[in-house]
Amino acid sequence: MQTIIGKDLNEAKILLQRNEVVGIPTETVYGLAANALNSEAVLKIFTVKERPHFDPLIVHTHAIGEIEKYVSEFPAKARMLLEAFSPGPLTVLLRKKAVIPDLVTSGLDTVAMRIPKQELSLQLLRQLDFPLAAPSANPFGYISPTSAAHVYHQLNGKIPYILDGGSCQVGVESTIVGFENNQVIVYRLGGLSLEDLERVAGTVIVNSISSSNPVSPGLLKSHYAPRTPFRLVTASEAASLNLQKNSAVIGFNEWLPVVPKDQQFLLSEKGNLNEAAKNLFAVMRQLDQMQLDEIVAVEFPEIGLGKAINDRLQRAAAKH
Repeated sequence: MQTIIGKDLNEAKILLQRNEVVGIPTETVYGLAANALNSEAVLKIFTVKERPHFDPLIVHTHAIGEIEKYVSEFPAKARMLLEAFSPGPLTVLLRKKAVIPDLVTSGLDTVAMRIPKQELSLQLLRQLDFPLAAPSANPFGYISPTSAAHVYHQLNGKIPYILDGGSCQVGVESTIVGFENNQVIVYRLGGLSLEDLERVAGTVIVNSISSSNPVSPGLLKSHYAPRTPFRLVTASEAASLNLQKNSAVIGFNEWLPVVPKDQQFLLSEKGNLNEAAKNLFAVMRQLDQMQLDEIVAVEFPEIGLGKAINDRLQRAAAKH
């Protein structure tokens, strides 16, 4: 099979209607999409990604009214957050209806739903009469793709088509929230900051616990990991870092005086955490292709999207 990259919405639509798997852009990362209501199509996602069946998938649609078709309960705070932040990098965990196959939710009674903020994919979703299950379009556990080229590099020959929407604007996965007793629970830190959530919903509980049997997508302890040895250090540890010659450092906005500049990769010299999040996976992927002995990342400030960046770095380091 030859994988094609293009902008043909009709081609993507036809393939999805045939229960094929297609790479699609979102504002967070590129997704590997299939008909969420068809178990045969969803199974192809797991096969292509080599993803374990105990890790649930996120279901994408184009409107809050569409989400209502697939869930049996809709808490007021869920609606409030979706109205404030959708389309956007927010995923909500809601009780599912039987029309959502158990394969999508790994047997759980909740389904993760979101409305992506990417015009090509929104147009595609509006033309389909089913929602799309779409985890990140990469081999399981590896760095998430933020361009069509990233998807092609990893999955060429395994899927027929990649819908090219350019570079992802957010660059880290969506924030996942659930609801219990009128309380908002954050299960995965992501492209929507805790500060923004709390501005709308009040105090939230952060429960992004790593698990071998996750209650939500994106909670496995080891994830988003390069193949190159990878470790995470604190800012104080970085101040006295003894780096090997064939190694590199991922930092935020300040050069480390103890490391040669040509071995350092800053994600945002302006000190902008949104820009850093957008660049994170692309830089990790670039370094992983340089045949280095080690990649070292310095912890980011625990504010705004810095929390989501640190979450991804911790999971990347867990493998090593």
